[in-house]
Amino acid sequence: MDDLTTNDEPCEQCGLCCRIFGPGITPTAANVYLWMEQGRTDILRWFVAVREKSTPVRCTDLLAEDLGSIVSFEMRNPDTGEYMTVCPFLRRVAKERYLCGIHPVKPEMCCTYQPWIWGETYFNRCRALLKTDRNRKWPQD
Repeated sequence: MDDLTTNDEPCEQCGLCCRIFGPGITPTAANVYLWMEQGRTDILRWFVAVREKSTPVRCTDLLAEDLGSIVSFEMRNPDTGEYMTVCPFLRRVAKERYLCGIHPVKPEMCCTYQPWIWGETYFNRCRALLKTDRNRKWPQD
């Protein structure tokens, strides 16, 4: 995996937010469609789709035309069907460094997560916040 930091992202790649919030990842229909188009069953297998008043369906069993009837997506263990306790895509690459194993196609909620935005996604345990001058910021209009 490449070094995935950018100049506009103060992330220290400690993995803390991913370890805490990772099991709650909910992709969008657009994320799932992209994975379908790319044949990414390695990603799709970790998610189920929920239709209104219906049992969950494995995302690997969905067709693109099914996406319009999906109410939500949930991360589940593909072997047991149980909810996950850790993100299966988080990769430990050093003692205190983690990277996303699907970074180029990770879910939208992971792409837009900014722990320094007060009132939305603020995460006061973020190590990057402690080392920068990024105090609590309110969302910009």
